[in-house]
Amino acid sequence: MPMMGPAAETPDAYIAALSGWQRERCAMMRAAIMGAAPFEETIKWTNLVFMANGPCILIRAEEHRVLLGFWRGKRLRALDPRIKASGKYELGNLVMTEATKVTAEQVARLAAEAFRLNAELGNPAART
Repeated sequence: MPMMGPAAETPDAYIAALSGWQRERCAMMRAAIMGAAPFEETIKWTNLVFMANGPCILIRAEEHRVLLGFWRGKRLRALDPRIKASGKYELGNLVMTEATKVTAEQVARLAAEAFRLNAELGNPAART
């Protein structure tokens, strides 16, 4: 299974390169994240990345799933226990298939808290 999203140079192109449930889910999550806090949106590491005092959130569409990743994901597990630790540091992902239920309100709540954590604790990438 590929570990990268579609080849795209802009966030709009990233969403446009998707289809079906993945396009719908990623578009919904993107809108919820951008509505939750003043993120800077970019393409980084072939993923849709939301920056706020460093990397904060990513969306990655893979062949059969979508990841909603948080650089401080381990600290967000109280808001959504489905977030699984990923790699070292505080990374955590919510791994979704078509059957996974997630609302724009849930995504916005996670995004707002992720933004707050980066504002309070600084750039998570600076610690690596």
